Amino acid sequence: VDQATQVISGIAKGCELAGCALTGGETAEMPGMYQGEEYDLAGFAVGIVEKSAILQGDRVQPGDVLLGLASSGPHSNGYSLIRKVIEVSNADLSAELDGRPLGDALLAPTRIYVKPLLHLLQEVEVHALAHITGGGLTENLPRVLPRGTSAHIDTGSWPQPAVFRWLQEQGNIDPMEMLRTFNSGIGMVVCVPAGEADRAASLLEREGETVYRIGEIRQSDGEMPGVTYE
Repeated sequence: VDQATQVISGIAKGCELAGCALTGGETAEMPGMYQGEEYDLAGFAVGIVEKSAILQGDRVQPGDVLLGLASSGPHSNGYSLIRKVIEVSNADLSAELDGRPLGDALLAPTRIYVKPLLHLLQEVEVHALAHITGGGLTENLPRVLPRGTSAHIDTGSWPQPAVFRWLQEQGNIDPMEMLRTFNSGIGMVVCVPAGEADRAASLLEREGETVYRIGEIRQSDGEMPGVTYE
């Protein structure tokens, strides 16, 4: 009962942050499949948007600025590797990391950006949005870019959160592999015209987001969009 209460409370909080309704659900007991403290939770969200308001990526053009919104941690991605790092490093999850237990840092709830982004879309010309989930910046940014363009990212433009530094050090993970696996501190990328970048950043900061100017869109000779780093 305690676990169920915590789960439902967390789902309700997520719905509140996203501005959506929790319309129902069910619980199935499967003693032959799940035993003891084993649980399986699945859910989904459905939305609707006017066709004219859909961000297709065709608005993106060279010179656009990329704004990165800070993440709260791994954001539910890369946990196969995280568990492996914990195993090989024999980590103490109660040890302090940046002012809180390591376990809490690794399990920090995913930041939900819905309300600030909806406000931004009403006030600023936005060319694309990229949610940085599994695959990191390397795999998620190209999905919102048109052919003939690439995202150029300055990896020194935002501070690497302590939890990702710990994972890289304890797991001896290559920096490029980190960027392919984790969000590395950037949970959402907003692509805007250069002339709108300052206004967009100010609006998002007023909404409580931490914003970094992490790069720009460049013309590319490659057939498919990509990401370059410096």
